[in-house]
Amino acid sequence: MSKVVAIHQPQYLPYLGFFHKLRHADVFVILDNIQFQKNGLQNRNKIKTHHGWQWLTVPVLHRLGQAIRDVRIDQRQRWQKKHWNALVTNYSRAPYFHQYADGIRRLLEQEWERLSQLDVALIKWAMQALRITTPLLYASELNVSGQRTDLLVNVCRAVGADVYLSGPGGRRYMELDKFDAAGIRVLWQDVPSPVYQQLFPEAGFIADLSVVDVLFCCGAAARQWIESAGAPAAPSVAVGHEADEEKLAGVQLMGEL
Repeated sequence: MSKVVAIHQPQYLPYLGFFHKLRHADVFVILDNIQFQKNGLQNRNKIKTHHGWQWLTVPVLHRLGQAIRDVRIDQRQRWQKKHWNALVTNYSRAPYFHQYADGIRRLLEQEWERLSQLDVALIKWAMQALRITTPLLYASELNVSGQRTDLLVNVCRAVGADVYLSGPGGRRYMELDKFDAAGIRVLWQDVPSPVYQQLFPEAGFIADLSVVDVLFCCGAAARQWIESAGAPAAPSVAVGHEADEEKLAGVQLMGEL
């Protein structure tokens, strides 16, 4: 039986596709030992307002080249109150807001020292809401090294995985021959974003917002999309092992490599 690993940087309230990947892996490795990306999604994400979308940004204190795990939150700014007020202002009329509001409010009210701690706590909150139980590991605790593809291959080896589940962006930089040489198959996550009833229809539908948008608007239906999105035909599932079709639903085999 194959063992599928997904590897990703921690993000602040990531979009639903992040959790689709998490659900379809046997183990999910939080890539916290690589360089923090300024103006990326590690400390911010988008919500919907009647004007369109807006960022929720966690202010951070960091230096050039600093690893994600070491980035500290700037506690001089009252960002928690701003984020909570923005959620209340824009989502209090959503059908499922009150089902999830207390949980996220309690997390936002805590005093977080490091960004990665906050990110992972909110990821776990969303996992619970979406009924995802995939175990989480930290790359910084696996004693692995390397850059780009070498790091990914070394993480796969460290957790005993023979299948790597990548997002579509991996096609731009991954050296696929290195996975092949290591005996690791690559699967691509390639699923369309769900279309659902959002608030503020006058602003049009906006895809790939923070997971809070789909949870507040759709509730448990978000889990149904994770289970059904992009399920491949049986020939695409076969990966040279006795494949688990449910586990690999929503991913496509990379090809003949």
